[in-house]
Amino acid sequence: MAEFTMELNDEQKEVRDWLHGFAADVIRPAAAEWDEREETPWPVIQEAAKVGIYSLDFYAQQYFDPTGLGIPMAMEELFWGDAGIALSIVGTGLAAVGVLANGTEEQIGTWIPQMYGDANDVKVAAFCSSEPDAGSDVASMRTRAVYDEAKDEWVLNGTKTWATNGGIANVHVVVAVVDPELGSKGHASFIIPPGTEGLSQGQKFKKHGIRASHTAEVVLDNVRVPGSCLLGGKEKLDERLARAREKARQGGERVKNAAMATFEASRPAVGAMAVGTARAAYEVALDYATTREQFGRPIVDNQGVAFQLADMRTSIDAARLLVWRASWMAVNGKPFTAAEGSMSKLFASETAKKVTAQAIQILGGNGYTREYPVERMHRDAAIYTIFEGTSEIQRLVIARTLAGVPIR
Repeated sequence: MAEFTMELNDEQKEVRDWLHGFAADVIRPAAAEWDEREETPWPVIQEAAKVGIYSLDFYAQQYFDPTGLGIPMAMEELFWGDAGIALSIVGTGLAAVGVLANGTEEQIGTWIPQMYGDANDVKVAAFCSSEPDAGSDVASMRTRAVYDEAKDEWVLNGTKTWATNGGIANVHVVVAVVDPELGSKGHASFIIPPGTEGLSQGQKFKKHGIRASHTAEVVLDNVRVPGSCLLGGKEKLDERLARAREKARQGGERVKNAAMATFEASRPAVGAMAVGTARAAYEVALDYATTREQFGRPIVDNQGVAFQLADMRTSIDAARLLVWRASWMAVNGKPFTAAEGSMSKLFASETAKKVTAQAIQILGGNGYTREYPVERMHRDAAIYTIFEGTSEIQRLVIARTLAGVPIR
């Protein structure tokens, strides 16, 4: 058995330092501009593609890191740079995870490369699950996918909302209802290829934070896709639906749906994003507290400030450890018997909100201005307790898992 260690190996340290350098030299200098512009930072994404960060190969290497720490380490460093720009760089990953979690090997090999493009022609992808009336309540999803057996095509109709890269993506991954009687167990995921007729961008949202990341509605009006665009294939779907119907007859509910499979795989990564933002705000506050003088001494000499910094750092380290544990469990096939993935996202998300607020307080009036980055970091941090499952949903998942009650 391998010796237990929490020390990153030399290769991981090299990758971490490389990412940190990109975040410091490329992302941070551009952060305020793209936050103000509220536009996708295509030049920064292209720079990330040129050096190999925005690519299938890079994320595959991190995804298959046997320690499980590749992805969370990458997320933390990029989001330390800036959350909005980092989300524009990694947002495609959620769609890629959707394909990895539900697709066949052929689908993975066909569609994921098209999500990224190349350094000369970068593309993005979108994962579309939430709807105007079905966010946390996935069982209320209304987007329908109906199979046209004569043409071996699926016909999709509905509206998706809060889609990162929605409408501007080269490839969209859409979760839709195929059997309404099964509720959330009657969902499936579909690839919408580039240029598919009937898919359009709806409202683009002007957001409180992560403003460099494009978020919009996606409208599906009689969108027709080949049968091969059903992730996992129809035979697998039919088998899964048959099991769900049998479970329903027996009173069971333990059948995963397509959206849940994606979110379970990505929640620790979102926790790592939150850790990166929290760490960035803490470092600004620490530097300010050690250099800002009041009453003839640095403000860090005051216990009211020093104790806040101590709590901030403790919470950040605790959040990182929860993320690392969940990531290690996932890559080693350990079941989340206590909803450890949701635990990591919950604690890290709440930590980011609290730490960024404390950073503003330590900087005082300066922290409330856009001359200092903690104001932006605080706005960005608010999203972590909302997207990919609100904090309330995480608590529900954890509580029901601990109690052995089915998650509906």
